[in-house]
Amino acid sequence: MTTENIFPDFTRSIGRAVKENRLGQKGKVIWLTGLSGSGKTTLAIGIEKALFDQGRFAMILDGDNIRSGINNNLGFSAEDRKENIRRIAEVAKLFADAGIITIAAFISPTVEIRQMARGIIGQKDYFEVYINTPLEVCEKRDAKGLYQKARKGEISDFTGISSPFDDPLNPNIIINTDGKSVEECVNRIVEAIQKDIK
Repeated sequence: MTTENIFPDFTRSIGRAVKENRLGQKGKVIWLTGLSGSGKTTLAIGIEKALFDQGRFAMILDGDNIRSGINNNLGFSAEDRKENIRRIAEVAKLFADAGIITIAAFISPTVEIRQMARGIIGQKDYFEVYINTPLEVCEKRDAKGLYQKARKGEISDFTGISSPFDDPLNPNIIINTDGKSVEECVNRIVEAIQKDIK
């Protein structure tokens, strides 16, 4: 089956503005990018809780809930990583269109991949957070032993070791979690997005 026979008709569904009005918020995608161990998932959980405490509705997308479900058929080759992010961006766009604040926590290592995600989601809905935690700090936090395995050559194409990570060109905000509390980092991000979700 090809997409040429699909004719989506969104005119009969409830519009985004109506949904956002019902939820009392505007849909947004908070895209957290950074090395493994930089603190993306920890901050995503903190952001979700902070927004919930404000009476807002948010959804976290991260490797655990994506790789175990919708993307469980993908590996870690460059092609599969790109497809992984493409699917995530499409899902995040659907959530944002429903008025939900979506927190996407993914390494998304290259400028090209992040630009693709931004293009799918749309500039207006995409808020990029660069978790710029130094590599040595990420390695010290290595709870799963992934960096150690990568250093030994047991894991190939590991971002930051044998595979590059491109620093974001124009992130909305940069957070370095080294020496800072989770609460401090979360508060900075939540404060930065307030004007976009009201």
